[in-house]
Amino acid sequence: MEIKTFGELIDWTRGLHAHLARCLAHCATKNEEERARALLDYLATHESEIERIVKEFENQGDAKALDTRVYDYLAHNPVKTHRTCDEPYAELDFEGICREVFDFHEQIIDLYRTLIGKAEIPEAKELLESLLTMEENESMRLARQVGRMDDL
Repeated sequence: MEIKTFGELIDWTRGLHAHLARCLAHCATKNEEERARALLDYLATHESEIERIVKEFENQGDAKALDTRVYDYLAHNPVKTHRTCDEPYAELDFEGICREVFDFHEQIIDLYRTLIGKAEIPEAKELLESLLTMEENESMRLARQVGRMDDL
């Protein structure tokens, strides 16, 4: 996907969360470890919720910010994820799944941080800061919930 505007960038990140949710849910039925299956189910639900939240940013975002061109996006390292969902999470254990999903979120957070510095209008910067805050908060919530699951 060629990303030209902040609106397209947000749509792309929403799509990444949606894809990850589907992949996690799909792999949950195939993982042999019970704890890993429970984790995958939880993570799939969580990613679907983040997708919904990001969609709201698209729907309610400032039109001027959404239509602003994204410059130097390609200079940022692209987010690495299992885009084809060839069942990578079905083979991972609890800790491996956590590493992969937290790494995914850190890449999105890094992308937003990088682009905040490149935003040329205040509305775009504010939009990205809101997305960054949401992503950081959701990552912390996820870490707490996964930590509780790990304690069981």
